[in-house]
Amino acid sequence: MPLNPGVKTESHIRTVAFVGDYLPRKCGIATFTSDLLGAVAAHHPQSRCFAVPVNDIEGRYRYPGVVRFEIEEQNLDSYRRAAGFLNSSKVDVVSVQHEFGIFGGPAGSHLLALLRELTAPVVTTLHTVLLKPNPGQYCVMRELIAHSTRLVVMTERGRTILREVYQAPPAKIDLIPHGIPDVQFVAPDSYKGQFGVGEKKVLLTFGLLSPNKGIEYVLNALPDIVAAFPDVVYIVLGATHPNELRARGEAYRLALEAIARKNRLEGNVIFHNRFVELKELTEFIGAADIYITPYLEEAQITSGTLAYAFGAGKAVISTPYWHAAELLRDQRGVLVPFADTMAIAREVSGLLRDGTRRRAMSEHAYKLGREMVWSNTAGRYMHSFELARRKPAMPRAAVAASGFAHAAA
Repeated sequence: MPLNPGVKTESHIRTVAFVGDYLPRKCGIATFTSDLLGAVAAHHPQSRCFAVPVNDIEGRYRYPGVVRFEIEEQNLDSYRRAAGFLNSSKVDVVSVQHEFGIFGGPAGSHLLALLRELTAPVVTTLHTVLLKPNPGQYCVMRELIAHSTRLVVMTERGRTILREVYQAPPAKIDLIPHGIPDVQFVAPDSYKGQFGVGEKKVLLTFGLLSPNKGIEYVLNALPDIVAAFPDVVYIVLGATHPNELRARGEAYRLALEAIARKNRLEGNVIFHNRFVELKELTEFIGAADIYITPYLEEAQITSGTLAYAFGAGKAVISTPYWHAAELLRDQRGVLVPFADTMAIAREVSGLLRDGTRRRAMSEHAYKLGREMVWSNTAGRYMHSFELARRKPAMPRAAVAASGFAHAAA
């Protein structure tokens, strides 16, 4: 059934609860959940929206008032208490943001304790869809599918894997692209001055840093790029991922800085070790001539940073992880092999040399991105919520009898 393309319509849904990480926690899921809740609340002001975030630290984050209950990641009883809170709140729909690593228990199985006790229909957004799950992940995913009234994926590849690997019913899967801010299309020079890179050719990578980002391959490509274009500057924007920081400190960032020094790129690389708010982030994106995602893992089903940059009208060079391969197909962007320094240097130099091609790519990306703005995404989610509400949830006993093994919790 096709999803409503974001047009405001009358909805019978009065209360939606969003379960997942939430800002000011620093992670992509937290940003997504916060943006989605805000977009749905703005798109359907008659609906009451609130958040139930998962905490990964002792104590708590300084959440906004929209947060009504908090889950302790590793505390199984906390998930059951959250289910009781949601049931007593008489919510019409629960929107779950799923990523294995944000929930406690083996393969994030603590989440299932919450889902088993919910009385409201559940719409689960899958931020990771593994092609080759381990037995625990497969078991959790199968039960998650069983307890979800509807499933949301952001790419066609995700939908295919759900059907073929996990036997998810096709009729309950909705394809809704990652939402993006609705920004104006402007020339990069309009923003460069405020970052001290006026008159420069700007390359940009942003997002929380960890070793799977592959930024070292861009840094090793830069000497060849700078030889042809001395006015190039590469901006690496983002704090180290909190999980990486806890495990290994700033080792990855320091290694990147060492590569820049070794390659004598001090005047051509700028590291901004910050987690920036949306307004400043859109300005950094606006200043970029080329956006680069050199990620090293193919099995990345979605990338919010890629969606933001593409939708803002950036010419993109990326490795062919799943989301990029799908979004940038048909020459919408440039794909380079994983860990290929020479290919990065060649393609960046080619785009910098061919301004006509670069601008055409930017304009085409911006035009396609209008379908992904948060107002449209909110409309599609509300339609998915309506479909979920019309279908009675499967009783817990029926789910247990359906043959889906419960993960250990």
